[in-house]
Amino acid sequence: MGRVVLSVVSPVYKAEGLVEELLERLVAVLDPLSVNYEIILVEDGSPDGSWKAIEKVCAERPYVIGLKLSRNFGQHYAISAGLAKVSGDWVVVMDCDLQDRPEEIPRLLAKAQEGSDVVLARRAVRQDGALKRFTSRAFYGLLGYLTGTPQDPSVANFGIYHRKVVDAINAMPESVRYFPTMVRWVGFRSTALDVDHAARPDGKSSYDLGKLLRLALDICLAYSDKPLRLVVYLGFFVSLIGFGAAAYMIVRAMRGEIVVMGYASLIVSLWILAGLIIFIVGVVGLYVGRSFEGVKHRPAFIVDRVIQGDPRNADDRE
Repeated sequence: MGRVVLSVVSPVYKAEGLVEELLERLVAVLDPLSVNYEIILVEDGSPDGSWKAIEKVCAERPYVIGLKLSRNFGQHYAISAGLAKVSGDWVVVMDCDLQDRPEEIPRLLAKAQEGSDVVLARRAVRQDGALKRFTSRAFYGLLGYLTGTPQDPSVANFGIYHRKVVDAINAMPESVRYFPTMVRWVGFRSTALDVDHAARPDGKSSYDLGKLLRLALDICLAYSDKPLRLVVYLGFFVSLIGFGAAAYMIVRAMRGEIVVMGYASLIVSLWILAGLIIFIVGVVGLYVGRSFEGVKHRPAFIVDRVIQGDPRNADDRE
């Protein structure tokens, strides 16, 4: 069959009605490239019939590989499962909801072949609702501040990546997986290409503000120590306030302005310091918890079933 040139990885969750259209549009743009390719669909414990839809397209198309995870691990873990299975020289990662348009893949590949190892798809105009755009900006703003790395809300998972980039990401042992941050960390030559962003044709995103904030917290704890440094700054600031208040009370006492001393200042100081101590212990505890999860060395994902097909040879296209 020859060497696989292009692999496409797409995590699938609550997309029963989109799998067939996704495959049809991918085939329509990949066949004219005249290269061997494979399409890897990773079902991430979806509660609907997404796996049955994947089984159907795998039976009809031998160049499609279906992976079923043992439970819902999360989008970025499903991407990691797909990346562990790829065999192509170039790897496209895209969502299954068709907001990432398959028709942009030839442009991404052409841009990569100009000399970049990573070409990120930058959504020039996002076709999302106002609430989704707001929560996304809030998520990336918080993430950028906590990690100290600028985050572009117009860039997500969609892009094309050289095999050496994928191999470097696969070698990372992190128990917390977040694909865009991992791509930035491994480095290599990177660029961005403006692409059209489509409206979601069916269903709605499974990410709400709460999930985005929890994701931002997990990523920050895994990739940054900034919360610990912020706690140090907070402790220093509260200490300055305490020393100032103490000096003020001493001066008033020396002037005889305080008749009954201690009660109000004691209660206020007790509440402030107790709250501060609990907050600091909580932040440190989060890091200890993440370290505890890491030292368990559990797999980031578990594959329950694999439907293995053969990559499609360009000479065998119908």
